[in-house]
Amino acid sequence: MELSSILGPIIAVGSIVAGILLKHAGALIPQIVWNPPSVAIVIGGTLGALLVAYPLNDFINAFKSVGIFLKKGEPDRAEIMAQIIDLAQVARKESILALEKKRDSITFPPLRKAVKLAVDGTDPAVLQETLETEAHFEMEEAEVNVKFWEDFGAIAPTIGILGAVIGLMKVMKSLDKPEEIGPGIMVAFVATLYGVGFANIWGIPVGKKLKRKAILHHYAFEMVIIGIDGILSGLNPKIIEERLKVFTGGHEEEG
Repeated sequence: MELSSILGPIIAVGSIVAGILLKHAGALIPQIVWNPPSVAIVIGGTLGALLVAYPLNDFINAFKSVGIFLKKGEPDRAEIMAQIIDLAQVARKESILALEKKRDSITFPPLRKAVKLAVDGTDPAVLQETLETEAHFEMEEAEVNVKFWEDFGAIAPTIGILGAVIGLMKVMKSLDKPEEIGPGIMVAFVATLYGVGFANIWGIPVGKKLKRKAILHHYAFEMVIIGIDGILSGLNPKIIEERLKVFTGGHEEEG
């Protein structure tokens, strides 16, 4: 589990609760924390709107992507570069077929697949096109998940306002009971609080982290495409290493 994905929401919610307590408004916490109608309106309304916007498959996959959000780390690009250089050296000293003995020790699945295709004698142009298509497809699918959670963040506050309007309509029926107006308005605005809270503590941050993780994964995939192309072209491992350094932060500008 990625610690920041767990600590982030806890710190955000904890800070809000602490702010309420510091403002001596602790009595509000029960109404804010436990307000099933507001939760039903905001969460139910937001998810319903997203079901309208996205096919069911995308809807389900977006929730599965929460696992990626919680999962620790991303592909180790330094390790991937080391493995590619090792493969390049083996191919240069022996042959492409000799890469088969290295395949089981490869940790990054796209690199393992690329080595399999290379050992099977796949035409270099076809191999590169296959990898580029897969990398593009993975990135596009990841973008759908990112957009889903960004849309969650965009829709939830609006549904929260809808919940507040519904609450205020109920208050309007009690104008002849002044003692009920204040508490009624407070409860009405809890829906807005939920909408803004869910959007900014969950929806938008999840989308941003998923996008960054997708980009980092794509960088690793690009390294595989460049590395395998270099190996099949018979490039010197040192040249391949220089081409890959930009992805690991090891690229040095020449003065």
